[in-house]
Amino acid sequence: MGLGVFGRTEERKTKGRRKRISEILMVMESQLCLIEKSFASRYSSLVQEALDELPESFTITDPCISGHPIVFASRGFLKMSGYSKEEVIGKNGRMFQGPMTDRRSVMEVREAIREERSIQIMLLNYRKDGTPFWMLFHLSPVFGNEDGRVIHFVAVQTPVSRILRKIIGNDNRLVENRSRFQEIVFGSCRKEICSDSFVEFGCVPAMGGTVVDSDNKGLDAEESCEACELEKQRTATVIENILSLLSHYSELSRKRSCYSKMRPLGSAITISLGRIQQSFVLCDPHLPDMPIVYASDAFLSLTGYARDEILGQNCRFIQGSDTDEKTICEIRESIQSKQACSVRILNYRKNGSSFWNFLHISPVRNATGKIAFYVGVQIEEDCKNEDSHGLSPEMRHRGVVGAVRVAIRTLSIGAGPSE
Repeated sequence: MGLGVFGRTEERKTKGRRKRISEILMVMESQLCLIEKSFASRYSSLVQEALDELPESFTITDPCISGHPIVFASRGFLKMSGYSKEEVIGKNGRMFQGPMTDRRSVMEVREAIREERSIQIMLLNYRKDGTPFWMLFHLSPVFGNEDGRVIHFVAVQTPVSRILRKIIGNDNRLVENRSRFQEIVFGSCRKEICSDSFVEFGCVPAMGGTVVDSDNKGLDAEESCEACELEKQRTATVIENILSLLSHYSELSRKRSCYSKMRPLGSAITISLGRIQQSFVLCDPHLPDMPIVYASDAFLSLTGYARDEILGQNCRFIQGSDTDEKTICEIRESIQSKQACSVRILNYRKNGSSFWNFLHISPVRNATGKIAFYVGVQIEEDCKNEDSHGLSPEMRHRGVVGAVRVAIRTLSIGAGPSE
């Protein structure tokens, strides 16, 4: 009977252990899914491939996931730290800290994360084999396009050439020559003790040759490491390049999202629109950011862009540094009031050259009388008098708008987009 009770007890313990293991595995699987979605939901599928091509050491973390884990680690970072990708992804950055990491510096980083701002600071981190190393740590938030919330943090880690600074006693004598200082303090100590930096061993000599722990505050000796201006500038440049790349692939993701929501116009409508031999685009006001859903061949010739570079974009992509803000506001107000407008605006081609555009924008209603699209008709200023029929720009604008309206009204009452 005693053996039976013992057997049942062991069986319950085994079941309990299996249940706990199963729960842990489920949590881990859920965490991994979130990490995968961290990129997939915000960027084009090509973003990780592009990030992998960057040689610098950096990580990307997601503050929206519990534990603020690393969701991307560059090859440069893995090589520098000695860890594999599997050992890093999903972990918090504190795994690289150690006994000699300055807690005040760590608190400064945490404060920057809490306040969603950038920070550049010196940190002592540890490689997988336990060796410490000084690095210039630059952290910067990544803001989402839709709501402006922080969706990631990028952290660039630049190993620095070590400059040992030692303040001894109260006379503030500063020693910057590492090799000379080691010779003075250690004398005939073994060579391996005098390695790259005293900070690697967690101890520094104080007055009278006493060795003290550098983590202890308020003692006679303090030790730090500084990066040169070139290293600081280089790290800031790397951050800018990464943020630019993420922004680019975020735009591609936004376009992909627009494509998935864009309803095909239909072959009959496309054929009808294709017969219009003028430069124009159709924009859908019912989709986020009012993307272009149709662009004529003449518009492609005028701007130099390919069709797949245009569809899904907002028309502002052909604006530039010298485009008049007042004109842009006039266009925006006419759309908000659902009225037509004609303006003269400076636009830019793909090759960077500018041209003056006589632009006419008008709402296009479907068969039910609801606004289905906005049409934008472009006439280049230098070509405004080159019409084969001698029509004025205003008449040509009206002709295109009329032809587009006829094509759109062939949509069935329930098929077209509506307000």
